[in-house]
Amino acid sequence: MNTETLYCISKKKGELLLLSIPSNQLIKEIEKSEMNYMYDRMIAIQGRFNNPEGIEVDKYGDALVIYSRTMPWASFNTVKGVTSEDIEHIDSIIEFYRARNRKFQFEIVPSLVDQNYLKYLSDQGFYQSGFHSSLYIEPRVFKKDCNDKLRIEELQEDQFTLYATIHCRGAGLTDEGIPYVAENNKVLYNRPGWKFFIAYMNEIPAAVGVMHMEDDIASLTFATTLPEYRNQGLQQSLIKRRIEEAGQNKCRLVVGQCAFLSQSHRNMERVGMKIGYIRASWTEK
Repeated sequence: MNTETLYCISKKKGELLLLSIPSNQLIKEIEKSEMNYMYDRMIAIQGRFNNPEGIEVDKYGDALVIYSRTMPWASFNTVKGVTSEDIEHIDSIIEFYRARNRKFQFEIVPSLVDQNYLKYLSDQGFYQSGFHSSLYIEPRVFKKDCNDKLRIEELQEDQFTLYATIHCRGAGLTDEGIPYVAENNKVLYNRPGWKFFIAYMNEIPAAVGVMHMEDDIASLTFATTLPEYRNQGLQQSLIKRRIEEAGQNKCRLVVGQCAFLSQSHRNMERVGMKIGYIRASWTEK
């Protein structure tokens, strides 16, 4: 793994502590993995008959530009992979979304964008609106979970309505979205690299987790638990299962994304994942 080593002295014990921080190369690999899974997801949804979600995907320099006509959420209307060299494309990207009357966000990764880029965004009416964590870990095998009430299985192709029900209710969406979420995820089932998992508590479907593998890096792309089954360890178990699955598929790195200091962030840290970077979201005023 591409990390840099730092040494520091503990104030309490005076002992030498060994710390590792992500290198620029590792930061780029983490972001590339996030771009890969999002690109593949959107291309798969776009490929549905008549493109019902109105998906458009384009590149401006290094930046990946994603838009959905029917899904207004920031994660489906976002710009990934920007670097300082892409400053000349900012105006074109803004025009792309304004022509579609859609509010969107730039995802800014530390060390990849300089102050000139950020100042230009500010001059165009954008502001830093939030933070998002990207964490990483090498694949490993964990101790067997002794909770005999918990069982995790790979999702079967005929279970996407069940998956979508947990997805929507766990994420706070209405049940009206269940058929749409089912179809938009079912198209991923047979695509290379995608795996879906479902966690049962006392044989009741209670949580789901998704992963995508490409270029020997795995991304933990989505996970949620039904509200009534939270705080019982399901998500930590789903994270461990996917990390082990990544190792079995010869991945050398696993990355995950979540809101900064969210419960998902804490769960990832508890299984040993470390922060690769905290990216910033920039949106229009």
